[in-house]
Amino acid sequence: MRDFKKVMEPFTASNLKVMKGNSVKDFVSVAAMMNVTHLVIFTKTKIGMYMKIARLPRGPTLTFQIQNYSLARDVLSTLRRQVTYAKQFEHHPLLVLNNFTGEGMQLKLMASMFQNMYPSINVNKVNLNTIRRCVLLNYDPEKETLDFRHYTIKVAPCGMSKAVKKLIQSKIPDLSQYRDISEFIIKSGNLSESEAEVDGPENQVTLPQNISSRGNLTSQKSSIRLIELGPRMKLQLIKVEEGLMEGEVLFHKLVKKSQEEIKILRAAKERKRKIKEKRQKQQEQNKKRKEDIKNEHKEHSLAGIKRKQEMEKHFEKDEDKQWFIQEVGEEPDPGLFVSRKKRRLC
Repeated sequence: MRDFKKVMEPFTASNLKVMKGNSVKDFVSVAAMMNVTHLVIFTKTKIGMYMKIARLPRGPTLTFQIQNYSLARDVLSTLRRQVTYAKQFEHHPLLVLNNFTGEGMQLKLMASMFQNMYPSINVNKVNLNTIRRCVLLNYDPEKETLDFRHYTIKVAPCGMSKAVKKLIQSKIPDLSQYRDISEFIIKSGNLSESEAEVDGPENQVTLPQNISSRGNLTSQKSSIRLIELGPRMKLQLIKVEEGLMEGEVLFHKLVKKSQEEIKILRAAKERKRKIKEKRQKQQEQNKKRKEDIKNEHKEHSLAGIKRKQEMEKHFEKDEDKQWFIQEVGEEPDPGLFVSRKKRRLC
């Protein structure tokens, strides 16, 4: 999971921690606010491991079985020279799809799902310095499996010896055994690693713009090398669901159903949907009825409090009037007594 998050950098929730009490609804509820478009879920059962890719908020959902995998650290440990640096993950990788041209709705849906997981690239305006990684998805039509690979892209100038390449890259060579720098350049006349590993011109390109690495200039030929970063995965599509983790099964690798069985399942789902809508409607009516009763009780309470206050006010006036008559011996003036408001203690 950590390796896959690294692949999806920088457009991923790298620090997301899933708690035991969390459900899919919790993540769907906050996905829109965070501009999250896809949800990738890894699960493990006694049978095997699975990866689900769901389009938010309403699906579809693709379920892949992970037949085998290798972690990024295992892949890097097999390399003689590891090419890793922080700026590799500042920009999203380039997506490369291979052999997705066969027949079948599931192939088109797979290709569309993976394409939408990565931002689109404008070929005429793209900055080549931002393309530092690529994700390769190769589909095997015979085995019906999908190979997932993750590479870093290295660009090196063509036609240069190792000695010249070292000087261009500002690397100071060991010249203690030479009398002159020309001897170092002449004796090290073999080509650099990037060109020595090339079988032909298939990985040599003419650069349309400058690359940040030294020696790669506009209109000059450079060799493109792919160095694997990991992880590796071999996937097989098992199921395609219409909704988000639910809904009609559009494709299933292991279970085949006849048209009659599909009609029966659709009818059963339609009945469940109608029952659910009816129950929700009844719940809304009950909620509204309870709110009306609550408001009615509140109005009665307020009316009772008002009547009580008026009675207390009237009683206070009559009591003061009787006291005045008893002490003075005559009727008080009409505006003499004003009701006293009781103070509320907090």
